[in-house]
Amino acid sequence: MDWLMGVTASCVVCSAVPGCLHPGKLMARWQPGPGKEAATSDSTRKSKAKPNGKKPAAEEKKVYLEPEYAKSRITDCEFRELVVLPREIDLNEWLASNTTTFFHHVNLQYSTISEFCTGEACQTMAVCNTQYYWYDERGKKVKCTAPQYVDFVMSSVQKLVTDEDVFPTKYGREFPSSFESLVKKICRYLFHVLAHIYSSHFKETLALELHGHLNTLYIHFILFAREFNLLDPKETAIMDDLTEVLCSGGGHGGGSTDGASGGGAGAQNHVKER
Repeated sequence: MDWLMGVTASCVVCSAVPGCLHPGKLMARWQPGPGKEAATSDSTRKSKAKPNGKKPAAEEKKVYLEPEYAKSRITDCEFRELVVLPREIDLNEWLASNTTTFFHHVNLQYSTISEFCTGEACQTMAVCNTQYYWYDERGKKVKCTAPQYVDFVMSSVQKLVTDEDVFPTKYGREFPSSFESLVKKICRYLFHVLAHIYSSHFKETLALELHGHLNTLYIHFILFAREFNLLDPKETAIMDDLTEVLCSGGGHGGGSTDGASGGGAGAQNHVKER
């Protein structure tokens, strides 16, 4: 992931260290809020309860699908080749390395708009016509705002990627038999966060001139997940229109915008709950 290596330690616009003239564009790592480690479930289950919160973003214009913004990238790297498992590299090692890096970069990308993602502005974890709910370890649904949901996600994933029994870093340690399922769970979480950024905070991302970073991260993440079947197509269907626009060009540069609105044309007019 060389294309993102400079982001964690420098300004995303000019790559400058302290003294940068682009205030607000230096990505800062997420830190868990107080009391957020209690809810650590991996589930986003369907619920029959009526949704609360602001009107779903699906009814709003999807600015991120406009060609002038969708074509923005920070590199023309061929991601379809980049995500392929290298020869003589263990599959689990490859999954672990990439999953951990994706977690850090999704975390960083979210941090750039976190001040706009408030409990008042985002009363639910909404993505177009879908609302996600968090479930704790006892299976109890936790009513939370979008920033609370993201906090739960980051706390849960941070706990996993720093657990030596799950993501071993020492020589001779083996990966658990459940490792692939845990990676799939993490990818599902990260997809929810990326989708929320596009659905609810793309205008802020655009104002910060970070849409090229967001598009590049999304392309890389989706193509990696596809390569190793880490995301259920039903889970990602909500963003199929964006995926078609960004990834139809072979995973690099400008993708075709033909059928860009295809995924949203048949969108239902009611809110789904998951």
